[in-house]
Amino acid sequence: MSESAAPVPFTETKSPESPERLHRGALGLIDIAASTMANIGPAYSFMFGFGLLVITAGIAAPLTIVAAVIAIALLGNTLSQFARAHPSTGGFITYVGKTFGGTSAVTTALLVGAGYIIAISSVLVISGGFFQILIQYYFNVSIPWIIFTVLFTAGAMFMMFRGVAVSTRLAGFFFGFEMLVLVVVAVVTLIQHGGHLSGAPFNPHNITGGFSGLAAGFPLAVYLFIGWENSAALAEETNNPRRNVPRAVFLSIVIMAITYLLLAYSTVSAFNNDGKALGAAEIPFISAAHGAASWLAFFAYLAGMTSTLGVLIAAVNSQCRLVFNAGREGLLPRWIGRVDPVRRTPRNAIITFVALAGLITGVWALGHLIGGHVNSLDALNFFFESSTMGTILLLIVYFLANLALPFYYRKYRPQEFNVLKHLILPVLGMAAIAVPVYYLCKPGQPQPYNWFPYAALGVIVVSVVYAMILVRRDPGVGERVGSIVADE
Repeated sequence: MSESAAPVPFTETKSPESPERLHRGALGLIDIAASTMANIGPAYSFMFGFGLLVITAGIAAPLTIVAAVIAIALLGNTLSQFARAHPSTGGFITYVGKTFGGTSAVTTALLVGAGYIIAISSVLVISGGFFQILIQYYFNVSIPWIIFTVLFTAGAMFMMFRGVAVSTRLAGFFFGFEMLVLVVVAVVTLIQHGGHLSGAPFNPHNITGGFSGLAAGFPLAVYLFIGWENSAALAEETNNPRRNVPRAVFLSIVIMAITYLLLAYSTVSAFNNDGKALGAAEIPFISAAHGAASWLAFFAYLAGMTSTLGVLIAAVNSQCRLVFNAGREGLLPRWIGRVDPVRRTPRNAIITFVALAGLITGVWALGHLIGGHVNSLDALNFFFESSTMGTILLLIVYFLANLALPFYYRKYRPQEFNVLKHLILPVLGMAAIAVPVYYLCKPGQPQPYNWFPYAALGVIVVSVVYAMILVRRDPGVGERVGSIVADE
């Protein structure tokens, strides 16, 4: 019997019969890979992230993307090894919890939930904010982004309520359109600047500040790939998840790596390797498209819009399932873990996920109003702040998952333990994660980024305390973690 079809060892808890099951077998490899890449949202991530990356690392910013690819590939190995052994909608929550016990599972569930909800709030806001930019540019009409955010979010939720196959394929369609536009713009830009192309964007000497500049830009480059783990949360709805989830993980990482490097090189080339001009542009890729052809710029705007909507659908679809599974297993309130009896969708988890993200947005806006910073109530400003805060929490979870992998295999599958896959690579993964965590948390950050590390520490403390109380009240939590295996 192949590894992908290997049964769960007798030492692991088998899946009980449960009415709260999602629509099993509704998705295939292409579906979950497309959903994962839609969650990453290359147009969305690159358009809003690359300018900051250039400001930090200079015109050799593509090298920070190379470093990020290596780090994400190490994380991909960890997730793939777990998914082959124990495919679960709980993802990292299940894997950390199965390894270290109930308290760690509940703590991870809260950290994952908080990190993703904070991060998704940036997507909700930028969906309206980007459309506001588009309308203002082409029609010179200023409409508050909050109106568009509410409309787009409601539409996305409606599609998710209809079923995972419908919403996932819609996100995949959006992804296909954005990829077509991104590649066309990049190729046209490179052709136009064919006589001036050089290796400058990949020359280490062009990194601002040398290694410190590369390290400082590394967290931003890692953020471009957030969502790479999407397919794991769809395991229960995927046919043959032990095989297809790992394949989707690496297929997505490889395609996104090639895409980002192409986009980065073409964008830097469009500005003739001028770092100052690049850093001054509001959205460098849009400016590059304008330089190539005005009609290309229009399609680039559309690609950014469809990418944002694709991220909204794919991210909520996958990330709310982690919260759903935590509720189903009793790590969070059980009503979160109920499914719609007809569509087999986690309706309560979707509503909870989006409602909390909306609440975070409201608190952020209120804080800026109270502080007298009305001018900073900008969608892009919120995007940068909330995505940074969410990323800190998610990086901590990634670190815990890497830490758990060798212990998990030694505990449950000692006969399959591989020193390279299950020890060396996850240790390197922890080292890779430590770099962006340090640069996101080191002293000297501007406001409000300087208090984000303390906020993250507060979330960790509250999560641990809650977990300890819950496990004391319900000692069976540890046994229920990972009890529902995706393909059983």
